[in-house]
Amino acid sequence: MANRVESQLTEILFQSLQKERFVILSTVDFETGGPNVNALSWVLAKDVQTIYFAVDNRSRIIENINKHKKTVLTLLVDESTFSVSGDAFIKMQKMDDVPLKLALIQMTINEVRDVMFYGSKIVTEPEYDKTYDKKAAERLDHQIMEAMRIK
Repeated sequence: MANRVESQLTEILFQSLQKERFVILSTVDFETGGPNVNALSWVLAKDVQTIYFAVDNRSRIIENINKHKKTVLTLLVDESTFSVSGDAFIKMQKMDDVPLKLALIQMTINEVRDVMFYGSKIVTEPEYDKTYDKKAAERLDHQIMEAMRIK
């Protein structure tokens, strides 16, 4: 996909966003107008034009999106780095059926770019471990991902 701009997720990007994964979310800071960057894992492609993500409803991300809808989601997939930009809004201030106070954010995709620098590829995608009770983490992750699927 290098040097191409797409208006929606490709099949491999869509499939990669069907499960929890490490992504970077960039928003416009509501106070400074500068960039604000956060790592997320609860993300789901609802379709090729729509991405959902869940964040703590006290997060600065909420105020940022309420003031400036422009967002960029960065992910490492298929040996490359992709920038998915679009407009976001708070779909639900408090998600039902999950034990945490999480907001559901919906992003409508405007553009997808392969932004990997020339002559290189990602050889290992990021991995992470949950640092709290593994069974509790799995149960919580499952609840949140399922809640996003039904919205």
